[in-house]
Amino acid sequence: MLRLMTTVARLRPLGALSRWRPAAAATRTLKTSAEPFLNGASSNYVDEMYYAWLENPGNVHQSWDGYFRNVAAGASPGAAYQRPAPLDGPPVAPGVGSGPSVQKLVEDHLAVHSLIRAYQVRGHHVAKLDPLEISCVDFDDAPCAVGFQNVGLYGLAEEDLDKAFRLPNTTFIGGSEGSLPLREIIRRLETAYCQHVGVEFMFINDVEQCQWIRSKFETPGVMRFSLEEKRTLLARMVRATRFEEFLQRKWSSEKRFGLEGCEALIPALKTLIDVSSQSGVESVVMGMSHRGRLNVLANVIRKELEQIFCQFDSKLEAADEGSGDVKYHLGMYHKRMNRVSDREVTMSLMANPSHLEAVDPVVQGKTKAEQFYCGDAEGKRVMSILIHGDAAFAGQGLVYETFHLSDLPSYTTHGTVHVVVNNQIGFTTDPRMARSSAYPTDVARVVNAPIFHVNADHPEAVMYVCKVAAEWRSTFHKDVVVDLVSYRRNGHNEIDEPMFTQPLMYKRIHRQKGVLQKLAEKLIGEGVVTAQAYKEEVARYDRICEEAHARSKDEKILHIKHWLDSPWPGFFTLEGQSKSMTCPPTGISEEELVHIGNVAASVPAADFTIHGGLSRVLKGRANMVDQRVCDWALGEYMAFGSLLAEGTHVRLSGQDVERGTFSHRHHVLHDQNVDKRVCIPMNYVSPDQAPYTVCNSSLSEYGVLGFELGFAMASPNALVLWEAQFGDFHNTAQCIIDQFISCGQAKWVRQNGIVLLLPHGLEGMGPEHSSARPERFLQMCNDDPDIFPTLSADLAVQQLHDCNWIVVNCSSPANYFHVLRRQMLLPFRKPLIVFTPKSLLRHPEAKSSFDDMLPDTHFKRLIPDGAANPAKVKRVVFCSGKIYYELIREREKRGLEEEVAVVRVEQLSPFPFDLVKAETDRFVKADLVWCQEEHKNQGYYDYVKPRLRTTVGHARPVWYAGRDPAAAPSTGNKATHLAELQRLMDAALSEKV
Repeated sequence: MLRLMTTVARLRPLGALSRWRPAAAATRTLKTSAEPFLNGASSNYVDEMYYAWLENPGNVHQSWDGYFRNVAAGASPGAAYQRPAPLDGPPVAPGVGSGPSVQKLVEDHLAVHSLIRAYQVRGHHVAKLDPLEISCVDFDDAPCAVGFQNVGLYGLAEEDLDKAFRLPNTTFIGGSEGSLPLREIIRRLETAYCQHVGVEFMFINDVEQCQWIRSKFETPGVMRFSLEEKRTLLARMVRATRFEEFLQRKWSSEKRFGLEGCEALIPALKTLIDVSSQSGVESVVMGMSHRGRLNVLANVIRKELEQIFCQFDSKLEAADEGSGDVKYHLGMYHKRMNRVSDREVTMSLMANPSHLEAVDPVVQGKTKAEQFYCGDAEGKRVMSILIHGDAAFAGQGLVYETFHLSDLPSYTTHGTVHVVVNNQIGFTTDPRMARSSAYPTDVARVVNAPIFHVNADHPEAVMYVCKVAAEWRSTFHKDVVVDLVSYRRNGHNEIDEPMFTQPLMYKRIHRQKGVLQKLAEKLIGEGVVTAQAYKEEVARYDRICEEAHARSKDEKILHIKHWLDSPWPGFFTLEGQSKSMTCPPTGISEEELVHIGNVAASVPAADFTIHGGLSRVLKGRANMVDQRVCDWALGEYMAFGSLLAEGTHVRLSGQDVERGTFSHRHHVLHDQNVDKRVCIPMNYVSPDQAPYTVCNSSLSEYGVLGFELGFAMASPNALVLWEAQFGDFHNTAQCIIDQFISCGQAKWVRQNGIVLLLPHGLEGMGPEHSSARPERFLQMCNDDPDIFPTLSADLAVQQLHDCNWIVVNCSSPANYFHVLRRQMLLPFRKPLIVFTPKSLLRHPEAKSSFDDMLPDTHFKRLIPDGAANPAKVKRVVFCSGKIYYELIREREKRGLEEEVAVVRVEQLSPFPFDLVKAETDRFVKADLVWCQEEHKNQGYYDYVKPRLRTTVGHARPVWYAGRDPAAAPSTGNKATHLAELQRLMDAALSEKV
C-alpha cells in the first residue's frame, strides 16, 4: 500500500491537486479553520506539507514532523507546535504523539486512500448495470475487492468502520466535510460507483479531467432532479414506448428494427441535445444503424409521423426520383426550436446502408465541414452524435479508425458523443463469442475517452449520465462514450425467433417489466405525477399517432426529397432540379496561368529555408512557366489555384498527399532550420481567395475516405479530393465506394462531388500497387452499353447528369486541369474517379502547352489522332492512359505513323459514344482495336467492347490487344513484364489481328 501511495503521489503533483481543490474542501485536511495563522494561503501550504509527511515523515523538517505527530495524537493545531532542538543544546522531549501510533495512523489513512481509489478504478465491476441481471461482462479473473466485507484486504479491521478518516483531495464524497467515518466513506462510494452507473475514467492521464469526473459522480446529491425534469422524462418515455407499440399493433409482420428494451435511448439523445444547445451548439449531426432509427426520426428529429407511417403501405408507389431505400436506412434534416434551451437547433440524421458503423466517418466529415464553413474552430456550434450497437462497436475496425481521427488537426470535430445501444447480443451471437474485451466499449480507451455505463432500465440515471456527457464534451471538447446496457425484447427483427439461440435470456426478457411501467410506478409513488395524469399523457400520444396514421393514407407516392439529410440551399431550383444543363469553358487566362505558376515556383514566406533538392524542383517549375508548358504537378496546381482564386474551397486529403507519394506535389514546404515551420504557397494565390486545405491523413482508407465523403456532402461549393497512396489501396475502403459513392444519389437523392485520385499503371513493379482496378468502377457504371444515345448539342452534359459517377483516365496535364475545374463548374455534382499516372509525372512527353488551358478550352472526352490521314490508315487503336505514350513510341520505331491512328479515350464513363462514332466514321475502312496494358479480364476491355460494338452498329469487329487473362494484376518478374509489353505492342500494331 505504501509503495502504491508513493507512486500515486509521484504521478499526481501536489500542486496540481491543490489547484483542483474546491473552496469548500480547501481546509478539510487539517482542522485549521479556528486557527487564524492557518487561514488563507497558509492552509494550502500546510496541506501540502501534511501530504508530504503522510507519504514519508522524513520528507519534512523535524519541526513539521513533531507538529503533525502531535495533531495526529489529538492535540489541537494551535497547541501542537513543538520547538525543534537547538543546534548546541539538549534534545527536546518527545511530544504527545510517538512512533507506533503514528505509524498505524499513516497506514490506516493510506489504506483508506487505496480503498477510495479501488472504487474509482474498479467500482464499475460490481455496479448494477444489467437490467436482466445475467451480466454478460465477466470479471471472474480479476475480482473487485470493495465493500464492508473486504476492508481487511487493505489492512483495516471491522472496528475501524466507525473511525473517522481524513479524506484526500482526490475524492469529493465528503462534500463540505473534511473527514468521515469509514462506514460512511464506503456507503458514499457505493452510491457513487456501484449502483446503476459504472464509470470508467481512471485510465485518463489528465489530472484535471479525472477530478472533473469525480466531482460529477461523487459529490453528494448530484443525481437529483426537479419535478419538471422528471415529468419531462416521463413524457419522453411515453413517446418512445408508445411509438413502438403503435407500430407493432398496426404492422406486426413488418420489419422495423424497433427499440423495445432500450426505449431510454430517446430521452438520452434529447438530453444530450438539450444540454448541448444550452452551451451554444446550433447544429447536431447524427449517425446510427437501423435499430431504433424510426423512433429517433419520430421523437428526436421530429419527422412527421404520417411520412413514417406511409412507408409501411404496400400500395405506396416507388420513389419519385432514384431507386430509393428501405425506411430504416433513410435520413432526415430538420431545424426546430429546442424547448429546454429556447434556441433553434438544426439536426440531421445521416442516411446509411446496412453495413454497421460505415456511417461513422461520414458523420464526422460532415460535422467537420459544417464547423469549417461557419468558422467554428473549437466545435462550440456544431457537434456530432454517433449511436452504435454493442457487437458492431467492438467488432468493426472502422470504429477504431474513426476514433483515431478524433484528435488530428485536420479531422478533429472537437469531441463526439458516442451512445452504445448495448443489447448484450449481436444478431444471434453472445458477447462471449463476439469480443475478447470485457466491455464492448473498451476500444474508446485508446483516445482517453471516459466511458459511462448505465442501466437503461433506470431512465433517471440515463438522463444524468447524458447530461454529464454533454457537459464533458462542452468543457474538454473530447470524445465520450455512454453505454446504455439494455436488452432486445424481440429478435434481430420483429419476425425473427430469438429463442432458437438465446432461450434463457429470452425467458428472462419475457418476464421483464417494461421500463415505462417501472418509471411510471416510481414517479406516481413519489407524487411527481398522478395515475390519471399519466393515463392522459399516454392517451394523448396514442391519439397523435392515430391521427397521423389517418393522414398517411392520403400519401400515394414516396417523395424521397422529404428524407434528404444534406440539402444545398440555392444550388438547385425550388423543385430540386439543376438550374441549367450547360457547362462553361474551363480554361483560364494566360495571366492567371503565369501568376499561379509563379506562386507554385516560389517560397512566399520570409526567411524560410527549403531543402536543396526542392530548390531544383521550384526552379524547374519556373522554367516551365517561361516555356509556357506544365507537367502533371503544375497542371494540378493551376486547377487548384484558379478555383481558390474564384472562391472555391479546395481540400486534398490522403496518405502523404502534402508531398505526394511520388515526391511530385510539394504543396507544403518545410523550413530546414525551424522545427514544424511550414509554408503552403497555394494559400498565397490571391488576397481574397478561398482557403486551401491539404492534409496528410492517418494510415487509413476506409475511415478517411468516409470522412472526406461526409465533408463533400456539406456543401456543393468545395472541391474535396481523396488520394490513395497507390490506386489499389482503395480496396480497403470498398464499402464506402460501393454503398455510398456509387449509388448514394440513387438511394438517397444525395448528390456528391467527391474526387478520388487513384495512381494506376503497370510499371513492372509487381502485382501490388500496379492496378487501381478500373474494371470494378466501370462495372458499377449505370449507362447502358446497348443503347446509342440520341445525339444533341448538350449530350455531353446530359450524359454526366444521368450517370452515377464519372470515370476518367487522363493522358495529359491539360486534360487533368480541365476535368478538375469542370467538376466545380457543372450545374450538378457527381463523384469523379480519376486514374492518375505514376511514370507520366516526369515523362518528357507528358506535358501540355498553356494554349490547351486558355479561355474557350475545355475537357476533351476523347483526343483524336489529328495527324492521321483517313485514306492511308489501316488500323485505329483506341486506348486510355499511359499506354498511349508507349504505343506512339513503338509506332514511330516501326514507321507506322501513316498506317496506324492512336485515339485516346479520356472519359471512359459516361462513354463518349458521339466522339467515338466520329472516329469510326472517319476511318471507315480501318480495323478497330482496343489496346490496354491491363490483363484481358481486368482494365477497360469488358466495359469498352460492347459500347464500341454498339457505336458501329455491330457491323465491324473490335479486336483486343493486351495481356492475357490473369488472377493477379501483374507479374512480379521484370523480364516477364517487358515480354508481355512487347507482345501487346505486336498485337496492337502488327497487320494481323
